[in-house]
Amino acid sequence: MKRLIIGIILFAMGTTASQKINAQGERTPGIRHQQFKEQCRIRAGVATGELTRKETMRLEMQQAKIQHDKRCAKADGVVTPQERAILRIEQERASRNIFVEKHDMQHR
Repeated sequence: MKRLIIGIILFAMGTTASQKINAQGERTPGIRHQQFKEQCRIRAGVATGELTRKETMRLEMQQAKIQHDKRCAKADGVVTPQERAILRIEQERASRNIFVEKHDMQHR
C-alpha cells in the first residue's frame, strides 16, 4: 500500500515537472524556429563550399551565444518582452552575417 501511494506521488511530481519543462521550452518557439533555419543555412553553406572553416566557426559561435542568451532569459521562468527583443536583434544580426559570409565570394 505504501509503495502504491509513493508511486502515485512520484508519478504526479514527475508529470508536473515535465509540464513545467515543456512550458518553458515553448516560451520561445519563434526564436527556436529561427535558430533551426539559421543552422540549416550554415550547413548548406558548408556543403556548397560557400563558407570557409573560419567563417563557419565564427557563425557557429554566434549561434552558441544566442542559445546561451536564450537560456539565461528562460532561467527565471519568464521571457520578458525586452529579453525577447534582444534575442530577435541578435538573430537578425546573425542572419545578416550568414548572408554576407555566404555571398562574399570566398570558397573552400
